[in-house]
Amino acid sequence: MSDSPIPNGFPDRDWDWREYLDLSINVNPLGPPPGVRAAIKRAIDRVVVYPERSPKALKEALARAWGVRADQILLGKGVTEIVYFLAREWEREPVTLAVPAPPEFHSAYPYAQHAGWAELRRWPQENLLVLSEPNQVTGQAIPFERLKNWLLASRNPVLIDESFLDFTKEPSAATLLEARPNLFVLRTLSAFYGIPGLRVGALLGPAGVLENLEARRAPWGLDVIAEAAALACLEDADHAARSRQVVCEERTWLWSQLASIPALTVLRSDANFYLAYLASGAADLCEWCYRRKVILRNATGWPGVEGEAVRFAIRTRPENERLVGLLREYFCG
Repeated sequence: MSDSPIPNGFPDRDWDWREYLDLSINVNPLGPPPGVRAAIKRAIDRVVVYPERSPKALKEALARAWGVRADQILLGKGVTEIVYFLAREWEREPVTLAVPAPPEFHSAYPYAQHAGWAELRRWPQENLLVLSEPNQVTGQAIPFERLKNWLLASRNPVLIDESFLDFTKEPSAATLLEARPNLFVLRTLSAFYGIPGLRVGALLGPAGVLENLEARRAPWGLDVIAEAAALACLEDADHAARSRQVVCEERTWLWSQLASIPALTVLRSDANFYLAYLASGAADLCEWCYRRKVILRNATGWPGVEGEAVRFAIRTRPENERLVGLLREYFCG
């Protein structure tokens, strides 16, 4: 969910993002679908008029893509903006965060209780539960049947962030919206379609609740450029299929290469990034890589992360080879 190209702990610096291999943000290594650029150009003429308050065409396209109804979708400027909005709306609601969770969750819910992300038996049955699937820190996914069984057996409100679900083989919890009261699902086009700079996110949930929430939101949550780009993304099924294939292949290859670096303990991942533990010196490693224009994310100190750890995205083969080469140089000399 983080938008910052500089990992936590780095001061502001003058830099050109095009000169860096930024592995601190987990976006599609292939970038946006080819049609996005042309769609943006066509939409430029429309900046002289106000956008729709709730873009009908985009809602209908997302409903088809996600297997829900259009009235079960609330649009926003990315998942992070929606998370902070919900935190304000539900500020009196007791909250439990399933950890590890990204820093943005902790910022939005600073007084939340914590529960182990994979410890479903310890998840609350009363408070609002906020979790990510797959986990946004480890990349691991809870098997859908296991998650489904828990959701159908509980009745407390649940907010599930599925920002990276498109990189996995797991179904969306949104398939349970009709059967499960108080279930809310966050989806985004930022990561999978490689458009984080345009901020396109959505909240899926009960139609009546979303209608009330939308009435309390500021109008014009999406501009015409973001809407045009989002529609172009959804039209390109071939790019989506190719993206999943590349990430799957590179995830397997990178895992095999990282296994040869004994200083790292890498967790298996179902998403497009890895979390790696090391005995010490995560900040030093991030600084050393940064000087060589490769950016990692220091996850040390995040609740639920036990010890020193870094997180990095899975990219194309040449980019992954560059990362492996740097890690071998740093740890193996």
